[in-house]
Amino acid sequence: MTMRRTPLPGVGTQYDMHTRAGRRVSVVVHQDGRRFIGFYRPDDPDACQATVPLEPEEATALAELIRTDSDPAHHLHHGELELDLVSERITVGPRSPYRGRLLGDTQARRRTGASIVAVLRRTGAVPSPRPDFRLEAGDVLLAVGTREGVTALDELVAGG
Repeated sequence: MTMRRTPLPGVGTQYDMHTRAGRRVSVVVHQDGRRFIGFYRPDDPDACQATVPLEPEEATALAELIRTDSDPAHHLHHGELELDLVSERITVGPRSPYRGRLLGDTQARRRTGASIVAVLRRTGAVPSPRPDFRLEAGDVLLAVGTREGVTALDELVAGG
């Protein structure tokens, strides 16, 4: 691997990296703080295939992701949340204790931590169903939560 720094008068500085695999990656740091990453063709290291503009905070986040001396999963940046959420479809079966009952009767969020964000029915989808929505056999609940919470909701609706 080789690195080269080239001043670009009136623009900023270009940093070129030639990898052991023979690829060239370039970063141009403009005087105003903007950065552009350039990717070059392997068969012609002078032909740029694509450039990606990065705002300063995006460049910082990308640098943290590729650092080898730390685990990028432990670095949270502006507005980034690390959530282990799943979404799953849960069918209200003919033997469900909640068939014919109100959605609020399940107390799903309180009992499992999972949320029912929509109900899919033959006649159409009902987004954000209210507690007074009456469940029918064949309804499909679109649930969001942790793996444990959604599994518990599935068991609750099934009558387990």
